[in-house]
Amino acid sequence: MAYNIDKIIELLSEIKHPETGNDIVSLGIVQNLKTEDGIIAMSLVFKPNDAFVMSIKKAVEEKLRSVFPEAELRILDLKKQTSPSAPPHKSQKKEYPDMRVKNILAIASGKGGVGKSTVSVNLAVALAQRGFKTGLLDADVYGPSIPTMLAMNDVRPMMIEKDGIELIEPVEKFGVKCLSIGFFLTPDDAVIWRGPAATSALRQFTKQSNWDGLDFLLIDLPPGTGDVHLTITQELELTAAIIVTTPQKVALADVIRGANMFRNKDINVPIAGLIENMAWFTPAELPDNKYYIFGKDGGKQMADETGIPFLGAIPLVQSIRESGDAGSPTVLDNSVSVKAFVEIVDNLLQQPMIQI
Repeated sequence: MAYNIDKIIELLSEIKHPETGNDIVSLGIVQNLKTEDGIIAMSLVFKPNDAFVMSIKKAVEEKLRSVFPEAELRILDLKKQTSPSAPPHKSQKKEYPDMRVKNILAIASGKGGVGKSTVSVNLAVALAQRGFKTGLLDADVYGPSIPTMLAMNDVRPMMIEKDGIELIEPVEKFGVKCLSIGFFLTPDDAVIWRGPAATSALRQFTKQSNWDGLDFLLIDLPPGTGDVHLTITQELELTAAIIVTTPQKVALADVIRGANMFRNKDINVPIAGLIENMAWFTPAELPDNKYYIFGKDGGKQMADETGIPFLGAIPLVQSIRESGDAGSPTVLDNSVSVKAFVEIVDNLLQQPMIQI
């Protein structure tokens, strides 16, 4: 069901900005208004110092729900960054800019709980430490964890204008440009979206964001195989996929499904390699000891059986969990983890599809 956009604009024109007294439509706050499949989606773009962001967003939600109670609302609040070097507004805009990114890598897992997001964050930071221009897109729209892992729960990206196109500017931390749906939510918000709403948000994060000039863009996918995965593979020219697993049989069984999705003839994305996470437990006080809690070499054996390159193994170390909770990736300060990620990066850069 598609709702009448003219009616929506009429309703939103009734909402006045408390500071200026003008309506939010004439002020240009309402942007990217779209309706499809029972969804009303838009961006609300504010000046950086606007103190009425939350109150206006709430007023928009209440106004639309009063008339369209059954609609699914997807409203992103953004702050517009003004720059003297920005080109003048053009009357005819390209819908999307060209994405000039050398390598776009999808980080996937067959099931949840294998540490895929932890691997994605640390791999991105490890690549940035090597001098590569690196981006990280948190595509796990139902359980975004990147903001917590990078201590950016209070961050809100800004809008910029580039070549006459308004784009979301990713925020930067530890040398990595990042975007996540979590930047537009409070930590306690539940993301309750149908497939079309999730894919619409992802389309904006991929195509309407300033990723230009990166050497690597890592995309942290949700577990399994679903709408988000299909959207990413259809919207972007992926360089390759990386699969994360643990040594457990229950996790390894899902590796096959994940690999088969990328190898499907309609998707046909090469797999750069497999990473075995939580390969063994090493206590901090006994760094030379290895305890194979979830089994030994399961990921490596699976890689050999499926013909997927084995990129490396990451130990289960308490400091990795502590670093993730503290928002400081473990590759910044933990020698055991640094060694593991150095090996993974070395092996990744040797894969034939990777452009350096």
